Amino acid sequence: MKYCLVIFCYIIIFLGLFGCSSRNTPAPVVGISSSVPLKDRVKNTIQGTEYTVKKGETLYSISWRANTDVRHIAKLNNISPPYRIFPGQKILLTSKKDNKSSQASRSKTLTKNSTKSTTPTSKNSSKKVLASSKKQAYGKNVRAQKVSKKVVKPSVKFSQKVKRWQWPVKGKVIEYFSNQIQGNKGLNIAGRRGTKIKAAADGKVVYAGNALRGYGKLIIVKHNDDYLSAYAHNDQILVKEQQQVKSGDVIAKMGSTDADQVMLHFEIRFRGKSVNPLKYLPKK
Repeated sequence: MKYCLVIFCYIIIFLGLFGCSSRNTPAPVVGISSSVPLKDRVKNTIQGTEYTVKKGETLYSISWRANTDVRHIAKLNNISPPYRIFPGQKILLTSKKDNKSSQASRSKTLTKNSTKSTTPTSKNSSKKVLASSKKQAYGKNVRAQKVSKKVVKPSVKFSQKVKRWQWPVKGKVIEYFSNQIQGNKGLNIAGRRGTKIKAAADGKVVYAGNALRGYGKLIIVKHNDDYLSAYAHNDQILVKEQQQVKSGDVIAKMGSTDADQVMLHFEIRFRGKSVNPLKYLPKK
């Protein structure tokens, strides 16, 4: 009897070790309360200076993935509103000229700093600097002084505020906004399949489709030149691109497309950058 019990124990231990070693691929990295694997979030982003347009994409969806303002990309590519693009078209995401000039200025400052540190200062040079400063102090060389006082006023861009925001759906927030590089860029709100998703503010639908991996069936609404909102993982899209919507209009039905549970992923972006929706939505 004891012999049989010992054999039974060895079999259990062997099966346990075999089960641990049989998994060759690691489990997908998911946030504490996230429903979208991190690998899908990273794949969704666009990096680089140039991008080729794919079928079903709009300039808004491309700028969304590039995490930049659509007006910036439109200006680089001389594309005027309503920003029509076509599959196969090559789009500049950053200015090559700006990249070269920034690299040149960076190397120039490095060489200046190196020459300053290596070149010794003499007594005569210090006297010359002192003399020039005295001339300016006593009113001489006034012409040069007047020129230095001229200040070019920078063009200030005032943000266009949205009059009223509302929650797109009622439900429990299962993941909040994060400022981390690979963190959640909005709110994940749990609910039942088929729950009505409403527009968070007045605006125009600038994207409605499933071309953005990691978002499933997605809707992007433009509220003004500064603010956009997004509604992801929908089961059904009830609006079309270029359609005007009012705050509270039903635009989709909740689902789980590109997610492992039924929920709404909701984002707000200001000039292309993700912002915390809780700063805009009314308190529950």
